[in-house]
Amino acid sequence: MRLVTAAAVAATTVIGAGAAAVAVGRYAGDIALKPSPDDPFPGDSRLTVHSATENRIALTRSLATLRPGTYGLTGSGCHAVVGDVIHGVPHPADAVVRRLVRVTHGTLRPGNRMRLTPQVHVGNPRDALGLDCADVDIPGELGTLPAWFLPGVRDTWVITVHGLGTTRAHPMVVMPFLHRHRLPVLDLTYRNDLGAPRTADGLSHLGDTEWRDLDAAIRYAVRYGAQDIVLYGWSTGAAMALRAATHSALRARISGLVLDSPVLDRGATIRALATARRVPRVLLPLVVRAAEGATGMPVDRPDAVDPDGLNVPILLFHGPDDLIAPWSASRSLAARRADLVTLQPVPHAPHAAMWNADPTGCEEALRRFLTPLM
Repeated sequence: MRLVTAAAVAATTVIGAGAAAVAVGRYAGDIALKPSPDDPFPGDSRLTVHSATENRIALTRSLATLRPGTYGLTGSGCHAVVGDVIHGVPHPADAVVRRLVRVTHGTLRPGNRMRLTPQVHVGNPRDALGLDCADVDIPGELGTLPAWFLPGVRDTWVITVHGLGTTRAHPMVVMPFLHRHRLPVLDLTYRNDLGAPRTADGLSHLGDTEWRDLDAAIRYAVRYGAQDIVLYGWSTGAAMALRAATHSALRARISGLVLDSPVLDRGATIRALATARRVPRVLLPLVVRAAEGATGMPVDRPDAVDPDGLNVPILLFHGPDDLIAPWSASRSLAARRADLVTLQPVPHAPHAAMWNADPTGCEEALRRFLTPLM
């Protein structure tokens, strides 16, 4: 009798531990699939402001602050824009001096805790860039999707789609370039964005369902005069663009794709996001399974889209240092569809920040790619 009781207690303990592990995995999976601009990304560290003058700022020395390029700096009720590292000026050994482009709002004070972000601009294109724009509403399957429309004279429209942990303000980094080339731009919010319809689970599906909001934007563009459409997506927005190019009923209107750091290996991305949120490594397999159960998407199935179904030219920006969307997946896509894909590596760039790391190089690649499509 005692053996039976002991066995029952042991079984109950194992079942209880298993249930607890599943619950923890589900909770951690939810955390991984609810990224926001306030959440850390892999390799994303909080930085301390050491000092700031009118045109220079000293920040905690780290891999992030040593990267080349232009980034937003956000935190402590403040937003600023920083440029390249300045060498040859006096600074503490544990600090890096960068060019301070501007302070958008708030005040930079020593001791402020900040982080770098690829989202350089805040507000809207009119206030931030001086570009004419209109607030438009796109009818989506879950409700109205707010968007910005920037007029242009060409019949080819560019639809821009932000990615993980950013907002529709992120694509503003390329809007001056697109405006100079007289291309109309439609900049989209999609489900679970601030101001857009929310899903019942409130989770990111990494483009697996969100692409239908991009499909609604394509229908809107065609309704209002677009003859051809170039989809420009970052991160999950790039995954959405790939899905639309193979699944949209209007895919014949899509003339090209520009992809920045596409999420092609969803399992790797979920594991990276969970790790950044301090989920123990031992729980990562449970996190992936929980994410699959919560969203219904096949997380570990290779490729979110069938490369053989693609039939338009693709400019693919990606960085070998990306810790969220593996560089290897982009290389595989480029190798498999070498007839369509131009892979543009950007060294030292974090996730979805190819323009930030090399604005001049990216815009020249964009010019060469878009000119025949205009």
